[in-house]
Amino acid sequence: MRRSFTGVGTALVTPFTRSGDLDEAAVRRLARRQIDAGVHFLCPCGTTGENPTLTDAERLRIVEILVDEAAGGAPILAGAGGYDTREVIHTAREMARRGASGFLSVTPYYNKPTQEGLYQHYRAFAETTSLPIVVYNVPGRTGVNVEVATLVRLAEIPNIVGVKEASGNVSQMCEVCRAVPADFIVLSGDDALTLPLMAVGGHGIISVASNEIPAQMVQMVEAAERNDFAAARAIHARILPLMSINFVESNPQPVKAAMAAMGLLEEIYRLPMVAPKPDSKDKIARVLKELGLLKAALV
Repeated sequence: MRRSFTGVGTALVTPFTRSGDLDEAAVRRLARRQIDAGVHFLCPCGTTGENPTLTDAERLRIVEILVDEAAGGAPILAGAGGYDTREVIHTAREMARRGASGFLSVTPYYNKPTQEGLYQHYRAFAETTSLPIVVYNVPGRTGVNVEVATLVRLAEIPNIVGVKEASGNVSQMCEVCRAVPADFIVLSGDDALTLPLMAVGGHGIISVASNEIPAQMVQMVEAAERNDFAAARAIHARILPLMSINFVESNPQPVKAAMAAMGLLEEIYRLPMVAPKPDSKDKIARVLKELGLLKAALV
């Protein structure tokens, strides 16, 4: 059996209605599309899901819908992180009551805690739940890096089971794989670095691109898992332009624009996220067309 939170997890976008409300029907529809495509787990309420703009009630409702739609078929690694340890604990407790399988917990951002502060934050969180926690390291957004030595300490806590490594530092990613225990799950936080990370011992990806192409991401990662890197590289080469164009502007603006062009959702954001610039949309459209994904004009 596959271990939970390995393979492909989709960092789900959050669809909104034209009136700006949570689009519950679209949440359910997108979840079903992911599950039918074979993704291994779902990651709602993260950066790609515009988490800071969601209300507590909306976060919990999203988890409820995904748990119901997955019906045990795909674990739900819910986003529960932030700069206030007490609030993280409260949010996680409520998500657990709605059926979350575990938590993806971004490092405290903006206030830039020390490495000891990071360790104590995650230890305090872990002591309040029996569910697994995956540390999310994305220093480009949070302003603080989880150093390898700190992650090794965190790996000693039984229910801290893995890390989403989005430092963009390939050397650090290699050091993480070398230093942590063999059963500690190391996931890429960058689609384009999935294969390099898996080549040195990583366990998969929490993906933006799988919002658009879930089946292809699953095929690539599963090929790498069975050491068929020739097949994995061929898929990677084909979809690399999409992985790149998803970050032509701040995530999740490009991926939501692309999904709208594919007919998957309404292109609605919550401020401060806005629609990509016209030239960015043109670039997105070209990539979608090349991959045979364009279903509607980007306007």
